[in-house]
Amino acid sequence: MDTTPSDSTHLSWANVGLGFSFILLNAFLSTSLNLGIGGSLVTSALRCIVQLAIVGLVLQRVFEANNPWAVAGIACLLNLLGTTEAVANKSKKRFHNMFPMVLFSMLGSTIPVSIIGARYAMAVDPFWKPEQYIPIMGMLCGNTISGVVVAVAYVLKEMYDNRDKVEMYLAFGASRFEACLPIAREALRLALTPTINQMSVIGIIAIPGMMTGAILGGSSVEQAAKLQMVIMFMLSASTALASIATTVTTLATVVDNEHRVRPDRVDVRDHAIWRARNWLFGKIVGTLKCVGTIVGGCCCWRRKEVREANGHRTGEPLLG
Repeated sequence: MDTTPSDSTHLSWANVGLGFSFILLNAFLSTSLNLGIGGSLVTSALRCIVQLAIVGLVLQRVFEANNPWAVAGIACLLNLLGTTEAVANKSKKRFHNMFPMVLFSMLGSTIPVSIIGARYAMAVDPFWKPEQYIPIMGMLCGNTISGVVVAVAYVLKEMYDNRDKVEMYLAFGASRFEACLPIAREALRLALTPTINQMSVIGIIAIPGMMTGAILGGSSVEQAAKLQMVIMFMLSASTALASIATTVTTLATVVDNEHRVRPDRVDVRDHAIWRARNWLFGKIVGTLKCVGTIVGGCCCWRRKEVREANGHRTGEPLLG
Protein backbone atom coordinates (compact mmCIF):
# COMPACT_ATOMS: atom_id res chain seq x y z
CA MET A 1 0.00 0.00 0.00
CA ASP A 2 1.29 3.43 -0.89
CA THR A 3 1.84 5.47 2.30
CA THR A 4 3.10 8.62 0.61
CA PRO A 5 1.10 11.65 1.73
CA SER A 6 -1.19 13.02 -0.95
CA ASP A 7 -1.11 16.55 -2.30
CA SER A 8 -4.25 17.32 -0.35
CA THR A 9 -2.13 17.66 2.79
CA HIS A 10 -0.37 20.74 1.36
CA LEU A 11 -2.33 23.66 2.76
CA SER A 12 -2.39 27.29 1.66
CA TRP A 13 -3.26 30.45 3.57
CA ALA A 14 -6.75 30.18 2.11
CA ASN A 15 -7.18 26.94 4.07
CA VAL A 16 -5.95 28.69 7.20
CA GLY A 17 -8.45 31.49 6.59
CA LEU A 18 -11.25 28.95 6.28
CA GLY A 19 -10.18 27.40 9.57
CA PHE A 20 -10.10 30.88 11.15
CA SER A 21 -13.79 31.24 10.28
CA PHE A 22 -14.54 28.70 13.03
CA ILE A 23 -12.98 31.09 15.54
CA LEU A 24 -15.10 33.93 14.16
CA LEU A 25 -18.17 31.74 14.65
CA ASN A 26 -17.17 31.13 18.28
CA ALA A 27 -16.60 34.85 18.77
CA PHE A 28 -20.03 35.61 17.32
CA LEU A 29 -21.66 33.09 19.64
CA SER A 30 -19.76 34.54 22.59
CA THR A 31 -20.97 38.04 21.75
CA SER A 32 -24.53 36.85 21.27
CA LEU A 33 -24.56 35.03 24.60
CA ASN A 34 -22.62 37.75 26.46
CA LEU A 35 -19.90 35.30 27.49
CA GLY A 36 -17.17 37.93 27.30
CA ILE A 37 -14.56 35.69 25.66
CA GLY A 38 -14.97 36.68 22.02
CA GLY A 39 -12.05 39.12 22.10
CA SER A 40 -9.82 36.57 23.84
CA LEU A 41 -10.67 33.94 21.23
CA VAL A 42 -9.78 36.19 18.32
CA THR A 43 -6.63 37.50 20.01
CA SER A 44 -5.44 33.99 20.85
CA ALA A 45 -6.13 32.82 17.30
CA LEU A 46 -4.16 35.72 15.82
CA ARG A 47 -1.29 34.98 18.21
CA CYS A 48 -1.44 31.36 17.11
CA ILE A 49 -1.16 32.36 13.45
CA VAL A 50 1.76 34.73 14.00
CA GLN A 51 3.65 32.41 16.35
CA LEU A 52 3.28 29.33 14.17
CA ALA A 53 4.25 31.28 11.06
CA ILE A 54 7.44 32.49 12.76
CA VAL A 55 8.17 29.03 14.15
CA GLY A 56 7.74 27.54 10.68
CA LEU A 57 10.30 29.93 9.20
CA VAL A 58 12.81 29.44 12.02
CA LEU A 59 12.52 25.66 12.19
CA GLN A 60 12.91 25.34 8.43
CA ARG A 61 16.32 27.01 8.71
CA VAL A 62 17.28 24.85 11.71
CA PHE A 63 16.27 21.66 9.93
CA GLU A 64 18.33 22.62 6.91
CA ALA A 65 21.37 23.52 9.03
CA ASN A 66 21.27 20.20 10.94
CA ASN A 67 23.47 21.74 13.65
CA PRO A 68 23.37 20.41 17.25
CA TRP A 69 24.10 23.87 18.66
CA ALA A 70 21.14 25.31 16.80
CA VAL A 71 18.96 22.53 18.20
CA ALA A 72 20.25 23.24 21.71
CA GLY A 73 19.49 26.93 21.24
CA ILE A 74 15.93 26.20 20.13
CA ALA A 75 15.44 23.87 23.12
CA CYS A 76 16.62 26.54 25.56
CA LEU A 77 14.51 29.18 23.81
CA LEU A 78 11.39 27.02 24.10
CA ASN A 79 11.98 26.61 27.83
CA LEU A 80 12.63 30.32 28.24
CA LEU A 81 9.47 31.30 26.39
CA GLY A 82 7.48 28.69 28.28
CA THR A 83 8.71 30.06 31.60
CA THR A 84 7.81 33.59 30.54
CA GLU A 85 4.32 32.45 29.58
CA ALA A 86 3.86 30.60 32.87
CA VAL A 87 5.13 33.44 35.08
CA ALA A 88 3.89 36.53 33.24
CA ASN A 89 0.62 35.38 31.65
CA LYS A 90 -0.71 32.32 33.44
CA SER A 91 0.05 33.04 37.10
CA LYS A 92 -2.21 35.43 39.01
CA LYS A 93 0.06 35.20 42.04
CA ARG A 94 3.85 35.03 41.99
CA PHE A 95 6.58 34.57 44.59
CA HIS A 96 10.06 36.01 44.90
CA ASN A 97 12.53 34.70 42.29
CA MET A 98 9.77 32.71 40.61
CA PHE A 99 11.16 33.15 37.09
CA PRO A 100 14.60 31.54 37.64
CA MET A 101 13.14 28.78 39.80
CA VAL A 102 10.52 27.83 37.22
CA LEU A 103 13.11 28.07 34.44
CA PHE A 104 15.51 25.72 36.21
CA SER A 105 12.65 23.33 36.97
CA MET A 106 11.66 23.32 33.30
CA LEU A 107 15.21 22.78 32.08
CA GLY A 108 15.86 20.13 34.71
CA SER A 109 12.85 18.11 33.58
CA THR A 110 12.47 18.62 29.83
CA ILE A 111 16.15 18.35 28.84
CA PRO A 112 16.99 15.00 30.56
CA VAL A 113 13.64 13.43 29.67
CA SER A 114 13.88 14.50 26.03
CA ILE A 115 17.48 13.30 25.64
CA ILE A 116 16.93 9.91 27.31
CA GLY A 117 13.57 9.40 25.64
CA ALA A 118 14.75 10.35 22.16
CA ARG A 119 17.99 8.37 22.29
CA TYR A 120 16.84 5.18 24.00
CA ALA A 121 13.03 4.95 24.08
CA MET A 122 12.60 6.26 20.51
CA ALA A 123 15.94 4.89 19.21
CA VAL A 124 16.91 8.18 17.50
CA ASP A 125 20.63 8.33 16.68
CA PRO A 126 21.85 11.00 17.12
CA PHE A 127 19.19 12.09 19.58
CA TRP A 128 19.40 15.75 18.48
CA LYS A 129 18.04 15.23 14.97
CA PRO A 130 16.16 18.54 14.53
CA GLU A 131 13.06 17.14 12.82
CA GLN A 132 12.49 14.75 15.74
CA TYR A 133 14.03 16.36 18.82
CA ILE A 134 12.54 19.84 18.48
CA PRO A 135 8.89 18.66 18.17
CA ILE A 136 9.44 16.44 21.20
CA MET A 137 10.85 19.36 23.18
CA GLY A 138 7.91 21.54 22.14
CA MET A 139 5.39 19.00 23.38
CA LEU A 140 7.24 18.51 26.66
CA CYS A 141 7.40 22.26 27.30
CA GLY A 142 3.73 22.80 26.50
CA ASN A 143 2.53 20.01 28.77
CA THR A 144 4.99 20.85 31.55
CA ILE A 145 3.89 24.49 31.67
CA SER A 146 0.31 23.43 32.42
CA GLY A 147 1.38 21.25 35.33
CA VAL A 148 3.69 23.90 36.76
CA VAL A 149 1.05 26.62 36.61
CA VAL A 150 -1.58 24.46 38.31
CA ALA A 151 0.81 23.40 41.10
CA VAL A 152 2.12 26.91 41.80
CA ALA A 153 -1.35 28.48 41.65
CA TYR A 154 -2.75 26.03 44.20
CA VAL A 155 0.21 26.41 46.59
CA LEU A 156 0.14 30.21 46.51
CA LYS A 157 -3.63 30.32 46.91
CA GLU A 158 -3.49 28.10 49.99
CA MET A 159 -0.49 29.89 51.52
CA TYR A 160 -1.79 33.39 50.83
CA ASP A 161 -5.55 33.07 51.29
CA ASN A 162 -5.88 30.07 53.63
CA ARG A 163 -2.70 30.04 55.66
CA ASP A 164 -4.37 29.66 59.07
CA LYS A 165 -4.11 25.87 59.03
CA VAL A 166 -0.40 25.91 58.21
CA GLU A 167 0.27 28.52 60.89
CA MET A 168 -1.60 26.38 63.42
CA TYR A 169 0.56 23.36 62.57
CA LEU A 170 3.70 25.47 62.87
CA ALA A 171 2.53 26.93 66.21
CA PHE A 172 2.13 23.40 67.62
CA GLY A 173 5.71 22.52 66.73
CA ALA A 174 5.41 20.99 63.28
CA SER A 175 8.25 21.56 60.85
CA ARG A 176 7.55 23.40 57.65
CA PHE A 177 7.82 20.11 55.78
CA GLU A 178 5.15 18.49 57.97
CA ALA A 179 2.88 21.56 57.85
CA CYS A 180 3.08 21.96 54.08
CA LEU A 181 2.94 18.29 53.10
CA PRO A 182 -0.88 18.17 52.60
CA ILE A 183 -0.73 21.25 50.37
CA ALA A 184 2.12 19.79 48.33
CA ARG A 185 0.29 16.51 47.84
CA GLU A 186 -2.89 18.21 46.66
CA ALA A 187 -0.95 20.55 44.35
CA LEU A 188 0.84 17.64 42.69
CA ARG A 189 -2.37 15.66 42.40
CA LEU A 190 -4.05 18.57 40.60
CA ALA A 191 -1.03 19.14 38.38
CA LEU A 192 -0.83 15.50 37.24
CA THR A 193 -4.57 14.86 36.90
CA PRO A 194 -4.87 16.24 33.31
CA THR A 195 -1.99 14.07 32.10
CA ILE A 196 -3.44 10.99 33.79
CA ASN A 197 -6.86 11.69 32.28
CA GLN A 198 -5.32 12.18 28.86
CA MET A 199 -3.49 8.85 29.03
CA SER A 200 -6.63 7.06 30.18
CA VAL A 201 -8.72 8.12 27.16
CA ILE A 202 -6.06 8.22 24.46
CA GLY A 203 -6.49 5.82 21.58
CA ILE A 204 -10.05 4.68 22.33
CA ILE A 205 -11.85 7.99 22.79
CA ALA A 206 -9.27 10.45 21.41
CA ILE A 207 -6.69 9.93 18.69
CA PRO A 208 -3.78 12.25 19.53
CA GLY A 209 -2.18 14.69 17.13
CA MET A 210 1.27 13.09 17.29
CA MET A 211 -0.08 9.74 16.18
CA THR A 212 -2.16 11.36 13.44
CA GLY A 213 0.86 13.30 12.20
CA ALA A 214 3.00 10.16 12.09
CA ILE A 215 0.33 8.34 10.07
CA LEU A 216 0.00 11.25 7.66
CA GLY A 217 3.78 11.32 7.39
CA GLY A 218 3.84 7.76 6.08
CA SER A 219 4.43 5.63 9.23
CA SER A 220 2.45 2.49 9.85
CA VAL A 221 -0.37 2.64 12.35
CA GLU A 222 1.46 0.24 14.68
CA GLN A 223 4.62 2.35 14.70
CA ALA A 224 2.59 5.52 15.17
CA ALA A 225 0.81 3.98 18.18
CA LYS A 226 4.11 2.92 19.80
CA LEU A 227 5.55 6.36 19.18
CA GLN A 228 2.55 7.96 20.87
CA MET A 229 2.94 5.65 23.88
CA VAL A 230 6.54 6.76 24.36
CA ILE A 231 5.60 10.43 23.95
CA MET A 232 2.84 10.19 26.56
CA PHE A 233 5.15 8.53 29.06
CA MET A 234 7.75 11.25 28.47
CA LEU A 235 5.12 13.95 28.96
CA SER A 236 4.03 12.38 32.23
CA ALA A 237 7.60 12.14 33.54
CA SER A 238 8.52 15.69 32.56
CA THR A 239 5.36 17.17 34.07
CA ALA A 240 5.86 15.24 37.31
CA LEU A 241 9.51 16.30 37.71
CA ALA A 242 8.84 19.98 36.99
CA SER A 243 5.74 20.08 39.19
CA ILE A 244 7.57 18.52 42.12
CA ALA A 245 10.51 20.92 41.76
CA THR A 246 8.34 24.03 41.53
CA THR A 247 6.09 22.93 44.38
CA VAL A 248 9.08 22.40 46.67
CA THR A 249 10.72 25.71 45.72
CA THR A 250 7.43 27.58 46.13
CA LEU A 251 6.83 26.19 49.61
CA ALA A 252 10.46 26.81 50.57
CA THR A 253 10.03 30.45 49.56
CA VAL A 254 6.72 31.23 51.26
CA VAL A 255 7.66 29.32 54.44
CA ASP A 256 11.16 30.40 55.49
CA ASN A 257 13.89 28.61 57.44
CA GLU A 258 12.47 29.93 60.71
CA HIS A 259 9.21 28.05 60.01
CA ARG A 260 7.24 31.24 59.43
CA VAL A 261 4.65 31.81 56.71
CA ARG A 262 5.76 34.74 54.58
CA PRO A 263 2.80 36.19 52.65
CA ASP A 264 4.93 39.27 51.98
CA ARG A 265 6.92 37.15 49.52
CA VAL A 266 3.79 36.60 47.40
CA ASP A 267 2.98 39.22 44.78
CA VAL A 268 -0.70 39.48 43.83
CA ARG A 269 -0.27 42.41 41.45
CA ASP A 270 -0.13 42.15 37.70
CA HIS A 271 3.28 41.21 36.37
CA ALA A 272 5.74 44.08 35.94
CA ILE A 273 5.52 43.68 32.16
CA TRP A 274 1.79 44.40 32.18
CA ARG A 275 2.10 47.18 34.73
CA ALA A 276 4.67 48.84 32.48
CA ARG A 277 2.40 48.35 29.49
CA ASN A 278 -0.57 49.88 31.29
CA TRP A 279 1.56 52.81 32.44
CA LEU A 280 2.82 53.40 28.90
CA PHE A 281 -0.68 53.18 27.45
CA GLY A 282 -1.92 55.58 30.11
CA LYS A 283 0.81 58.07 29.19
CA ILE A 284 0.00 57.75 25.49
CA VAL A 285 -3.73 58.21 26.07
CA GLY A 286 -3.10 61.18 28.36
CA THR A 287 -0.83 62.79 25.76
CA LEU A 288 -3.37 62.25 23.00
CA LYS A 289 -6.12 63.77 25.14
CA CYS A 290 -3.91 66.77 25.90
CA VAL A 291 -3.09 67.23 22.22
CA GLY A 292 -6.77 66.86 21.33
CA THR A 293 -7.71 69.53 23.88
CA ILE A 294 -5.09 71.93 22.51
CA VAL A 295 -6.11 71.31 18.91
CA GLY A 296 -9.78 71.70 19.79
CA GLY A 297 -9.08 74.97 21.58
CA CYS A 298 -7.10 76.29 18.62
CA CYS A 299 -9.92 75.35 16.24
CA CYS A 300 -12.51 77.11 18.40
CA TRP A 301 -10.32 80.22 18.64
CA ARG A 302 -9.81 80.18 14.87
CA ARG A 303 -13.56 79.87 14.23
CA LYS A 304 -14.23 82.79 16.58
CA GLU A 305 -11.72 84.94 14.70
CA VAL A 306 -13.37 84.07 11.39
CA ARG A 307 -16.82 84.94 12.76
CA GLU A 308 -15.57 88.25 14.13
CA ALA A 309 -13.97 89.12 10.78
CA ASN A 310 -17.15 88.22 8.92
CA GLY A 311 -19.22 90.27 11.37
CA HIS A 312 -17.07 93.37 10.89
CA ARG A 313 -17.41 93.13 7.11
CA THR A 314 -21.18 92.65 7.07
CA GLY A 315 -22.05 94.84 10.05
CA GLU A 316 -23.98 91.97 11.69
CA PRO A 317 -24.05 91.81 15.47
CA LEU A 318 -21.70 89.18 16.98
CA LEU A 319 -23.24 86.49 19.17
CA GLY A 320 -21.24 84.77 21.87
